[in-house]
Amino acid sequence: MPRPSRQRRAFAILVLVLALPAYIVAAVSLVALFERPSFWVELAVYLGLGVLWILPLRGLFRGIAQAPQPADDERDQGPKN
Repeated sequence: MPRPSRQRRAFAILVLVLALPAYIVAAVSLVALFERPSFWVELAVYLGLGVLWILPLRGLFRGIAQAPQPADDERDQGPKN
């Protein structure tokens, strides 16, 4: 599996630091527009919105936390002395 680039990791961090809090504020504001539903309905809405944000971004986060793999030419040389 190819290693994620530094730009991809930086973009993933930017999404987590800026976009996720903005999404949370938007979700809470959206739910606040309506009359307060029962606890279970409100819980279902927040759980649904909590899962919904990751669906378009799952490709970005897939493989980010994996340990870097050595390049092909490093694997063929064997151990260094």
